[in-house]
Amino acid sequence: MNDFEVEIYCDGACRGNPGPGGWGVVLRRGYHEEELNGFKKKTTNNEMELTAAIEGLRTLKEKSVVKVVTDSNYVVQGMKEWIFSWSNNGWKTASKKPVKNKSLWQELKSIADQHLVEWTWVKGHAGHAGNERADMLANEAMDENL
Repeated sequence: MNDFEVEIYCDGACRGNPGPGGWGVVLRRGYHEEELNGFKKKTTNNEMELTAAIEGLRTLKEKSVVKVVTDSNYVVQGMKEWIFSWSNNGWKTASKKPVKNKSLWQELKSIADQHLVEWTWVKGHAGHAGNERADMLANEAMDENL
């Protein structure tokens, strides 16, 4: 294992945008692995990407060193760059428009701030095992509910 106590692989999916969506998470701590997923009847892909990260971090019961791995540039750039200016600018974008998915971003930041998190982007559908499994879990959630 590397220096991270926990690795969280997360992915969101949507059939139609908006449309029915699912999220999937694979958590790894040492040799322990846990899988989570969920469904929302009407949502967007970005909402599901954010929800996957939120749900993965929400499972942690104590302060942890975490590597969050996602194929969502939206989530990674949001947490590494954009969120700081958004929160300083009253949750407005650089063009002075309201931030989309504000409540999800605020929840993700609140949960992430309880841990030491590294946000890592991987290319989706490129054979990365953790990301592929999170994608399968997201799609399973949709399949089970449609």
